[in-house]
Amino acid sequence: MSPQYRLAVRSGPVLSRYGPAFLDRGQATNRIVIARESVVQSDSPIEDDRMRRKLSKRLVSAGVSERVRAAMIKVPRDRFVQPGMGRWAWSDESLPIGAGQTISQPSLVGRMIDLLRTRPGHRVLDVGTGSGYQAAVLSHLVQQVISVERIPELCRKATALLKNLGCANVEVFDVEEELGWPDLAPYDAIIVGAAAPGVPSSLVQQLTVGGRLVIPVGNRDEQQIIVVERTASGSTQERHDPVRFVPLIGKGAWDQ
Repeated sequence: MSPQYRLAVRSGPVLSRYGPAFLDRGQATNRIVIARESVVQSDSPIEDDRMRRKLSKRLVSAGVSERVRAAMIKVPRDRFVQPGMGRWAWSDESLPIGAGQTISQPSLVGRMIDLLRTRPGHRVLDVGTGSGYQAAVLSHLVQQVISVERIPELCRKATALLKNLGCANVEVFDVEEELGWPDLAPYDAIIVGAAAPGVPSSLVQQLTVGGRLVIPVGNRDEQQIIVVERTASGSTQERHDPVRFVPLIGKGAWDQ
């Protein structure tokens, strides 16, 4: 198997979806935001800085760690949304990115990344590149990010944007029905931006022993974030936040 799109890889530290991402999270579920009068358009460096600081405070309230918050604030989220949506980019909301997909709510992205327990030397698999936002955040936290996307249009856009932003430790691969990217396994952590009916064994098998998989699991209407840790004799599971994501499409997940 060979990639159609890729970025150069180098060592050193520098989003969802097979879907991606979710339909937004108010308390237990989410809503896609099309317009909101209370969000002020960022048209100056001072205003942009104010909005970033406001989001940072929201991430603190959501329990996102200082390390992950710092990485998220470095990433210009307005570059990852559709034209005309930049004024809402620093709100803690899910937004449309085209192809019927969304960029996830920042506080949920932060919580899920925290659950990975990444370290600077880690290699992470990002399942469902989407806009590329989550991969960009991860690029500031780990040594290498392998990101896979099944929608060619999103794959092309994310690859170009990540390259433009200098995320040289990210590789983006165009995939079909296979979950993950076994050719470059094992990974220290795997994060999935869409919901599966159960934990796909093929993804667990792509983890190192001690590696963690963070994935929404449930039916098509509601799910929970599940954290799977691979052990020498099998795996363990933890249950976390209730969420609502689009379906993960592929072998071992949903058919369509």
